[in-house]
Amino acid sequence: MRSGRSRASGERDVLNEPATPVAVVLPAESGSCSRARRLVDEAVTNWGLPEEFADDAALVVTELVSNGADHAEGPLRLTVSRTEAGVRIEVHDRSTALPVVRPVSPESPRGRGMIIVNALSAAWGVEPDAEGKTVWAELAAS
Repeated sequence: MRSGRSRASGERDVLNEPATPVAVVLPAESGSCSRARRLVDEAVTNWGLPEEFADDAALVVTELVSNGADHAEGPLRLTVSRTEAGVRIEVHDRSTALPVVRPVSPESPRGRGMIIVNALSAAWGVEPDAEGKTVWAELAAS
């Protein structure tokens, strides 16, 4: 479900044109997830994609940013781009450790992040680079 469009003091994420990618640097902390969700929601809305799509994109960006905050080092760079089929969400961090889709005990409160990303994305992957890696997911609008 979408939230309001209010902004915290000092936030300035600008969406100029409908197809312009949006990028922001976030601290590697759990509080960055809410800012990432707002950014994705605003981008998806400006690009005219359905609300149900925004809900899936919010879950995916939450998991990618949360994984970066939990397992990586340094700031996270979030980029959201409009694709022909939907959106591409990328989170770059300074860790070389790759995300893993692994079995999770039903009693465990954590560990389902990449399972959720895998289920909601048309495709996802990792692009290592000299400074760490980018974990990306592409979501297709129905």
